[in-house]
Amino acid sequence: MPSLRDRFVPWVALSRLASGIVLLLLLIMLITTFVVSNEPESFKVKVDQRGEEIVIGSASVNTAITIGETLLEKTGGYISNDVLPPFSLLDDMPNWEFGALVALRDQAAALRNHYARSQSQSVEDADLARAEPQFNFQNDSWMLPASESEYRTGLAHLRAYRKRLLDDDDSNAQFFARADNLASWLQVVEKRLGSLSQRLSGSVDQIRSHSNLANDPAARQSAPAQGVAFTQTPWLEVDDIFYEARGHVWALLHLFRAVEIDFQSSLERKNAIASLQQIIRELEEAQRPVSSPMVLNGSGFGWVSNYSLTMANYISRANAAVIDLRALMARG
Repeated sequence: MPSLRDRFVPWVALSRLASGIVLLLLLIMLITTFVVSNEPESFKVKVDQRGEEIVIGSASVNTAITIGETLLEKTGGYISNDVLPPFSLLDDMPNWEFGALVALRDQAAALRNHYARSQSQSVEDADLARAEPQFNFQNDSWMLPASESEYRTGLAHLRAYRKRLLDDDDSNAQFFARADNLASWLQVVEKRLGSLSQRLSGSVDQIRSHSNLANDPAARQSAPAQGVAFTQTPWLEVDDIFYEARGHVWALLHLFRAVEIDFQSSLERKNAIASLQQIIRELEEAQRPVSSPMVLNGSGFGWVSNYSLTMANYISRANAAVIDLRALMARG
């Protein structure tokens, strides 16, 4: 008859095996977390040529397509709608994805409503009209339909527009690199950057004065508001806003590099090259690698750095340059 010791040994071995498997799974999940949390590298803006001439608009369209492809095909794929661990436990990369997605949505809207139309009475491009709503689909739907499938449909329509843009038939598709078209997109960029700067600055306690009705004595608003407001981002959301800003800046950096190519003639005529290059420099500074494993949230002038305030500084300076550039584009 087996002794008590003989009966106990198999259970010890089995428990050790189970513990080893659990530790191995945890290690794999930890490594996977670090790998998929790496932000995508910068890419070179691609231009297409027809003969020896660059096709106007190809840089902007190619950049929009590459941003969308990067969101879907980067390491780990698109994870904002994943429901299984370890991806469902991550929040930095999903917020990065959302920031880049917002920039892509704005670019799709600009292509549909401004760049591909010469005048207010012109007919919109059919593929761009189908592409824009696809990118505005909710970002965290995991099935029926999944967000990725909607975005891939949008990219397919962008590629169809690009194909017609590159052919020799000028009636198929057009891209109008006009100063007023660029100014319309810059107006949206101003609001995006201004909002991000304010949200990033909310990482520390602030008192803000309401200026909603400034410069218009006849202006009214739907509900009364106090003259000042006290704002501070909850500490659990500080890194969410930081990485959303990182993703948005990453996408904008490439879009402005495309603007430098497609709108070169208008920029030179308006003497606005320097303003555009200043925007690009500030956005590049905002994309410097983060050396800390967590987003530090010091008090601003305290012992610990505040990454959100540093990011807000670069974004505010870029926004100031965007405002200058839009003013130059609006001048006759």
